[in-house]
Amino acid sequence: MSASDPFELSDEAPPPSPDEAPGETPFAYLDTLNETQRQAVEATEGPVLVLAGAGTGKTRVLITRLAHILKLGLATPYQVLAVTFTNKAAREMSDRVSVLLGQPVAGWWVGTFHAVGARILRSHAEAVGLRSNFTILDEDDQVRLVKQVLADHDIDDKRWPARAVLAVIQGWKDRGLAPGGITGQEGSEAVDGRAAALYEDYQDRLRILNAADFGDLLLHCLEVFKNNPDVLGGYQDRFRYILVDEYQDSNVAQYLWLRLLAQRGKNICCVGDDDQSIYSWRGAEVGNILRFENDFPGARVVRLERNYRSTSNILAAASGLIANNSGRLGKTLWTDLGDGEKVAVRGLWDGREEARATAETMAVLHSKGQSLDAMAVLVRTGSQTREFEERLIADGVPYRVIGGPRFYERKEIRDAVAYLRVIAQAGDDLAFSRIVNLPKRGLGPATTDKVQRLAGEKRIPLTAAARRLAGGSELKAKAKATLAALLDDFERWRGLLGSLSHVKVAETMLDESGYRALWLDAKTPDAPGRLDNLKELTVALEEFVDLQEFLEHVSLVMEIEGGEGGEKVSLMTLHGAKGLEFETVFLPGWEEGLFPHQRALAEAGEGGLEEERRLAYVGLTRARSLAIVSFAASRRIHGRWVSAYPSRFIGELPAENIERSADQGLFGGGHGGRPEVPAFPPGRRRDTDKIAEELLAPGRRVFHEKFGYGRILARDGDKLEIAFDKAGDKKVMASFVKPDANGP
Repeated sequence: MSASDPFELSDEAPPPSPDEAPGETPFAYLDTLNETQRQAVEATEGPVLVLAGAGTGKTRVLITRLAHILKLGLATPYQVLAVTFTNKAAREMSDRVSVLLGQPVAGWWVGTFHAVGARILRSHAEAVGLRSNFTILDEDDQVRLVKQVLADHDIDDKRWPARAVLAVIQGWKDRGLAPGGITGQEGSEAVDGRAAALYEDYQDRLRILNAADFGDLLLHCLEVFKNNPDVLGGYQDRFRYILVDEYQDSNVAQYLWLRLLAQRGKNICCVGDDDQSIYSWRGAEVGNILRFENDFPGARVVRLERNYRSTSNILAAASGLIANNSGRLGKTLWTDLGDGEKVAVRGLWDGREEARATAETMAVLHSKGQSLDAMAVLVRTGSQTREFEERLIADGVPYRVIGGPRFYERKEIRDAVAYLRVIAQAGDDLAFSRIVNLPKRGLGPATTDKVQRLAGEKRIPLTAAARRLAGGSELKAKAKATLAALLDDFERWRGLLGSLSHVKVAETMLDESGYRALWLDAKTPDAPGRLDNLKELTVALEEFVDLQEFLEHVSLVMEIEGGEGGEKVSLMTLHGAKGLEFETVFLPGWEEGLFPHQRALAEAGEGGLEEERRLAYVGLTRARSLAIVSFAASRRIHGRWVSAYPSRFIGELPAENIERSADQGLFGGGHGGRPEVPAFPPGRRRDTDKIAEELLAPGRRVFHEKFGYGRILARDGDKLEIAFDKAGDKKVMASFVKPDANGP
């Protein structure tokens, strides 16, 4: 490296001056810390794990420790590495350390894992076949590149969407696996065993483009370190102190990267909370924090247990719940903020009553002076926000959805509503143009442009223009047939409104159009949530007399603008709430199958259950003074009322820290009563569910309104693969078929 290289290893930069003004205490900032916080700051030598419980001031500890190391002159800014998970956290860390020191800190290494990885990689790009000016591709560019790879391998991107293949590749990168490290078993699990070859081709193309994706920024660093001991040694010597924030959220690649850098000096301090590890779906590995003491023998563990946020009852309820996890290091939170109110556990008859009761409580709290900004509804899945949004709109309560769009603004909902608009009004050109090739039907720009042009020339709706072209000679035979079939579908669905409910028509449309199958087949992380939202849409439809009334409601909802100013209630998922706090937190939907979520249990077993419990812990510890947990006795799911059992997590809350109540007649309790919440043993199933599953088991004959009779080949949850007598093999939702009364 040249002398002018800004990333060159150097110990020449002087440390910040330790001089203080006359009479000023040199380390006065230590006096603002409690005893355990101060221990974490002053334990400057050797490996340190700071187990920072929710609301215990971990950010203050991290900032003060950084400042203290520099203040003591133990290292120059150039010799300190501090890594975070967000750019915002990195900026805050830098700003607050500068304030604490009373002067700007320049030249140090503070940033996200990816930012620091990119900085190192640009100095050693040649070692991995890149040039230092390599481009970092965003997700859209990555998807386009994967599509090229799929095309060259003659792989159908409808069966294996590019985003799904990219997710597999990124999952390997998060685990520190380069193409050569993919085992036979690993490689056989996706894309019919061809994923490893696609990965290798994808990486080759990145090098040809002189490009890297975000996963490469650490993966390539690992390659550089492993193949160039002198380079690794240089960074090990340089970084005398390493500090890591939110260590429980680190993935395997990040863990390996940190362990290599800290091997020599071992002055690494990781701050995190094993009880708040809730991002396994992003690649986070809770085992990283659990095995810290094994990775660094002799490590000091400091537990921050004094909570500055919540009252005693909230903390005791959360602690009692999380104590049921076996995969944890253990700590007990306490506070001197007083007992406060007990955690309220409410039983409601259904989801609508749950939303109504929540809104009423908000009104009472607001009338007593609590700001709407201090209230939050934290849900397990994004689809749950719909009923609360509807209720808040009806009551005129301003709200914001954090971490995503409002329910009716979500892509899958806009698409489905566009279909419904065309069913209701054939002349709705905006809606038709949105879904004419969604899902993809092979109607490219050339075809749609001709439809648009003819509609403009003749001043007729797009559907009328499409019908003319479908019967003419301007289009190719395949495009004509596709257009005609789509228009016939719309006419059939429109005709069904005379004999079926608008809810059933919507379900039929979602199934027969292939739109639901689009998300069923999508192997992307967000696909299950989008399917949940589509199910919730059909529930919303049931609340209206007909389709027209529903569409008018959607139009009015979309017109409502909350404005930028003013107080607003916050709606968000539990995952999005981590790191936030509110005076009052509403935690609805604590029911088996919803929370803990059945998908998490099915995919990860006991590990999934423990992460769900950590998610519940995170939700409870967001509340400063009041936490309200609620569950419904029944919910409308995919057009059917389904009995619900209270979440096992409710039974794990310490009885002395909760106050139970239920709707009149529910479990024999009344408002203000304390009914016993019925136990729900794990693994127990209702007889009706068992019977329904047996009737739709593989091998059974069934009937579908569009595809006719067939036999079930396989079942995956609510999705059936059926060999229809005339239509061939299809994938459909179980709710759209009936057992064949004439056949087994």
